[in-house]
Amino acid sequence: MRITKTLVVFAAVSALSSVHAFASGDGGNIANGKTIFEQGKGSVPACNSCHGADGSGDDNMGTPRLAGQGFTFIVKQLNDFATDKRMDTTMFTMNTNAKGLSEEDRRDVAAYVASLDTPNTASDMNQVKDLGNPVGTRYLGKALASYGAPERGIPACHSCHGFNTRGAPPIYPRLANQRYVYLVNQLKKWRDGSRANDLMGQMRKVAKNMSDDDIYNVSAFLTSAPLTTVGNGRLPPPAH
Repeated sequence: MRITKTLVVFAAVSALSSVHAFASGDGGNIANGKTIFEQGKGSVPACNSCHGADGSGDDNMGTPRLAGQGFTFIVKQLNDFATDKRMDTTMFTMNTNAKGLSEEDRRDVAAYVASLDTPNTASDMNQVKDLGNPVGTRYLGKALASYGAPERGIPACHSCHGFNTRGAPPIYPRLANQRYVYLVNQLKKWRDGSRANDLMGQMRKVAKNMSDDDIYNVSAFLTSAPLTTVGNGRLPPPAH
């Protein structure tokens, strides 16, 4: 009987710990992350100066949407920037910024952006065109994301990233509603090897088989991909 009570107490404590960890971004301090995101820290500028006040990213600057991205994925990217496993060749600031934050600061920022419930909006494709970027064909991108092109060694995006690429935490990030320019740039970087911090080289293996048109098309779909299905507006936990 004593052993049973001990097990029950242990299970209860474990459950409460899990709930706390989830609510605080798996250990990150959301309040501190918010401060860093909005005000910066030391020589590190505010994250919102490039990623937007709501974390939705900016096609003009080529910066990604961070809002609602998986906590573990964001932590990995910040740590990879801090250790130069990933190089920022867009704004040329992320390596310096990540080095300027402590490991705990990086977790806190990740916890905050993961908690943001920013509306899911696609890139403005008219703006993207005005910026001089080639724009793909959405329905062709949807076919590639949904079914891949096995004859060319391209698997379906959702086979790793989940339905319409809404993310498969803790490993695979959300791509749906990501900024178009960022998606195009990253796929090209995976293809030429200038970005190489992917798990087991998976993205490099996929991107090397993608043409420019493939990249433009799939990016046109992903930036506007719905996170839910018709008749079911619920997101499966953990949604963010």
